[in-house]
Amino acid sequence: MPTRGATAIQPATRRSASGPDAITLLKEDHKTVAGLFKEFDKATDKRKQEIAGEICTELTIHATIEEEIFYPEARKFLDDDKGEDMLDEAEVEHEGIKDLVRKIEASPGGDRFEAQVTVLKEYVEHHVEEEETEMFPKLRKTDFDAKAVGARLDERKQELKQELG
Repeated sequence: MPTRGATAIQPATRRSASGPDAITLLKEDHKTVAGLFKEFDKATDKRKQEIAGEICTELTIHATIEEEIFYPEARKFLDDDKGEDMLDEAEVEHEGIKDLVRKIEASPGGDRFEAQVTVLKEYVEHHVEEEETEMFPKLRKTDFDAKAVGARLDERKQELKQELG
């Protein structure tokens, strides 16, 4: 039984076991998209358009959950100058990625289609490397509740899949 003044409910900033680990979930998304890019590189022209559509959908969902949930939560824990700069850069990188996604979706198979997908791949690889080697390890050293945030990410991801599927 809790002592007077103690709370039985953990605040959102404490570690809990309520959902999938947020960082693991995001890394799985990264692997999925990397696999689609590899598949794209080996595919026939017709199949490339289908795969590019899958890449665009996956990236749209991933960027949305990061921007709506993960980055705001991460900002609470990466609140020094380096952490703020890291998160600002990630959001700017998302803008470039989303711009290319829009162009690819607007003109699948167009004149610069393959070049756009190639540049998108490069942008995504750079973004993923920074998240996985800098942001995620730094966040793991804080009291960030990866399980609670992961549950929210997973729930929103499922909603977006329904909307975009």
